[in-house]
Amino acid sequence: MAVTANRDANRELRDRLAEVHERYTRMRSDLDDLQRRLDAIRVTVVSADGLVRVTVGPRGQLIDLRLIRRATRNMDNEYVSRTIVATVHSAAQQAAERVQTLMGDYLPADSGALRYLRDNNFGTLLGRSDEIVQDLAGRNDK
Repeated sequence: MAVTANRDANRELRDRLAEVHERYTRMRSDLDDLQRRLDAIRVTVVSADGLVRVTVGPRGQLIDLRLIRRATRNMDNEYVSRTIVATVHSAAQQAAERVQTLMGDYLPADSGALRYLRDNNFGTLLGRSDEIVQDLAGRNDK
């Protein structure tokens, strides 16, 4: 019995492979520039009451913290602490969004790496591998 191939499926697979290869080639050639752009990300956020100003880097790491003088002198320390934490959190979230935007130009939207940047769930890095293993396991059960 002759084996026939679905030419449309093969064409779709070739097109998808060409797209992935093009993204990979572009990412490899732009890697140094991309790294510089990622490292240069800085996000500054001022608290709603203007008492706290923070600057974070691409991983949400605190780079600078400024307090208005009256914040430490006339305010409740707990309030100031909560305001600092909330302001840093807001800045870190914005930095993460910028990283995702930059990386989105190089990675497919459904890639494990990009999903990991969005949800910080290490398991998403293995999502596609899990699907393949489950598919293969299902085939072997038949």
